[in-house]
Amino acid sequence: AKIQYMSSGRLTMPVLLRGCIGIGHSAATHHSGSYYGMYAQVPGLVVVVPSSARDAKGLMRTALKGNDPVVFLEHREILQAKGPVPEGDYSIPFGKASVVRSGKDLTIVALAKMVHLAQKVAEDFAAKGVSLEIIDPRTVLPLDTKTILQSVQKTGRLLIIDEAPPSCGFAAEVAARVSDAGFDFLDAPIKRLCGTFAPTPYSPELEAVMVPTANDITQAILSLLEE
Repeated sequence: AKIQYMSSGRLTMPVLLRGCIGIGHSAATHHSGSYYGMYAQVPGLVVVVPSSARDAKGLMRTALKGNDPVVFLEHREILQAKGPVPEGDYSIPFGKASVVRSGKDLTIVALAKMVHLAQKVAEDFAAKGVSLEIIDPRTVLPLDTKTILQSVQKTGRLLIIDEAPPSCGFAAEVAARVSDAGFDFLDAPIKRLCGTFAPTPYSPELEAVMVPTANDITQAILSLLEE
């Protein structure tokens, strides 16, 4: 990842590493986890975490055309998810978040499977007159802080949903950046909703409580709206 820096740009490292992340299907502790936060601490890497087929194709094309090493992480629970994909060759730039859903009452930042859960919850709240904005960063490194800040400036509230554990992770980084650059935008404390910091069990019942659920998201939103 650092070879371009060490060679003063004379050498490149156009390598694409594709991997599976997430918790589900009783994969147990040795085949479960979301480690994008760890990879994002390596200077020179690009860390991609798509949530849709359209984004996966566009980001993959960008990765294949570039000269940087890319870690491309796809969540096991949404690999079969279907959606519209443009025909032909198109690319999605790294470091450009997607505004999955526009809203005015609260901002949700989420990745991968959590984007899908957030969308379902947002539909329920919309029926009650509550407008939620959902931001999918798509890449953890580089991270599109600008789009997140613009959303928080509009809504005044931020919920970060991350399947990974809370310690030293993606959710903590987003919270820190918004606190540093957008504290005056906030009408309520930033809230993180993360996975459990523990080895993933094999049991489906125990596995299910390791990650945020739709009900967890709903309760977190209600709590923030009351602030």
